Amino acid sequence: MASLHVYSVLVVLFLTCGAVMATKENDQIIKENNCETKIGLPCVLEDFTSIFKTGSISNKCCGEHVVLGKVCHSALVNRTLENPLFKDLRPATIIAKSIQTWNNCLALIDSPSPSA
Repeated sequence: MASLHVYSVLVVLFLTCGAVMATKENDQIIKENNCETKIGLPCVLEDFTSIFKTGSISNKCCGEHVVLGKVCHSALVNRTLENPLFKDLRPATIIAKSIQTWNNCLALIDSPSPSA
């Protein structure tokens, strides 16, 4: 019985350390890439609404989003998912919406603009 208790404690420690390491890893990526300075607040709000709630993202903000870069995009989404305020969200759904938002913006930016 004692070994089961020790095993349970080790599992909890492992999971806790893994979450802390993931948070530190995302924070390091965000800091090293200056992710939080690459996009304006209005576009941050549009991105957030598009990924974590229900909303669309303007062409202007799609442009900023793509300039932000995939590494920053992923790190910011993952860090938000690690925040206890968002513990009730389904990570798989958020990741899918995140990928969809990224791909939609990338396609919009990469598509040739119609000539007038």
